[in-house]
Amino acid sequence: MIKLSNRKEIQVRFSEVDSMHIVWHGNYLKYFEDGRESFGLKYNLGYLDVYKHQVMIPIVKVNCDFKRPLVYGDSAIIETSYIPTDAAKIVFEYTIFRKHDMEVMATGNSVQVFLTPTGELLLTPPEFYIGWKKKLGII
Repeated sequence: MIKLSNRKEIQVRFSEVDSMHIVWHGNYLKYFEDGRESFGLKYNLGYLDVYKHQVMIPIVKVNCDFKRPLVYGDSAIIETSYIPTDAAKIVFEYTIFRKHDMEVMATGNSVQVFLTPTGELLLTPPEFYIGWKKKLGII
């Protein structure tokens, strides 16, 4: 099976840490977003690519398991992996590594569903998404 993944490097900024100088937990979800956007640019599945097909893809579930804290000044690598499914949804898994020693700092996953522009849930994958999966050899 083909594994689609992408890595993006980030630098922990001062505005992302709390009074203990560690990354505030909510920012990990932003890092996941950075990973999804970078993945989308690499594989032509970005938000703008989806929107041009009159489809929205909101997140309906996200999980984050914190392993070790990132701190101000750390460089990190966000690895975003696409998890194939036959259902009408997009699933990603994330691993955030501290760059200098590649220690795993956090892991997580997210689920996005397909909606029409009026907010109706699509129960089957849209045609453009099926075509995308075929083009990349996923199906």
